[in-house]
Amino acid sequence: MDLVTFGEAMVRLTPPGFQRLEQARGFDAYVGGGELNVAVAAARLGIASRWVSRLPDNPLGRMIANRAREQGVDAHIEWTADDRAGLYFAELGAAPRASNVLYDRAASAISRVTPGSIDWPSVFGGARWFHVSGITPALSESAAKVTAESLVAAKKAGLTVSYDLNYRSKLWSVDEARAVQEPLMEHVDILVTTEEDSQVVFGVGAEAKGSYEHVDAESYVHVARALEKRFKLRAVAITLRENPLVLVNNWSAIVAAEGKIHRGPRYEVEVVDRIGAGDAFSAGLIVSRLEKRGWEDAVRFATATSALKHSIPGDFCLVTRGEVEQLLRGASLRVAR
Repeated sequence: MDLVTFGEAMVRLTPPGFQRLEQARGFDAYVGGGELNVAVAAARLGIASRWVSRLPDNPLGRMIANRAREQGVDAHIEWTADDRAGLYFAELGAAPRASNVLYDRAASAISRVTPGSIDWPSVFGGARWFHVSGITPALSESAAKVTAESLVAAKKAGLTVSYDLNYRSKLWSVDEARAVQEPLMEHVDILVTTEEDSQVVFGVGAEAKGSYEHVDAESYVHVARALEKRFKLRAVAITLRENPLVLVNNWSAIVAAEGKIHRGPRYEVEVVDRIGAGDAFSAGLIVSRLEKRGWEDAVRFATATSALKHSIPGDFCLVTRGEVEQLLRGASLRVAR
């Protein structure tokens, strides 16, 4: 495997037709989770990908593993007879009602993973890149310990390590997130974050105050460079989202690397489903760098990949390399016949 990721995936239930949860008589079922989403997108873009996790040996656990394998991902699973699969409910909104997520993931199988239970040298054999996110250490104290263990093992094995900050206020407090994750940055090469999470977790905010409706990309150059310097990172990527409406967003990104700022294109996206867009960005960035593209090409490819994700229901970025490259060339919105 070229890429290895580690984290939880859950069964997602979404009421159809923008219904509220309390209205629903049925749900659309998907599978998703930050690190699995990255592995799926990378696999579809041509990178051999492995996802490491822990699942219950029951129909829901097998459903999750099967969805990963359907997309060409090598699912390296520690199966357990006694624990449960995490669930989450995604209620998709429309202006002025925002989308909302309700978690039912307490005591899930991955939250009970223990240090020493995963053979990291074997998992990383032949790999070049490791990716994990801030969601995984938020799940439990033991999951945080295993996340740290995985990062140390990845660096020992000579892998490039990327880390998506991915702060989730419904999983832990700001103080907990900062205390756990600051020491982890010692083992990280590339940090992926958002205009909001860097301020919330690390206290590094933009010089100019913006709003959800308008984000000044140039004001986040300071944020990227400050994080790069503070944690001695090889690169910092910041995705930039403007939310003038729930279903119409503007999407772009910047990367600070090698003393320069690299900027992705700015896309106006119609939001069918924004969940997983940040993961698609990480995947596009990883794929580009594994293919030895420069940072300018990498941020352009990653931004286009993640822009396309907004148009796809579910967590997975079900695109092809040809579709990403076509968007970068300037895709027509006419029906392809």
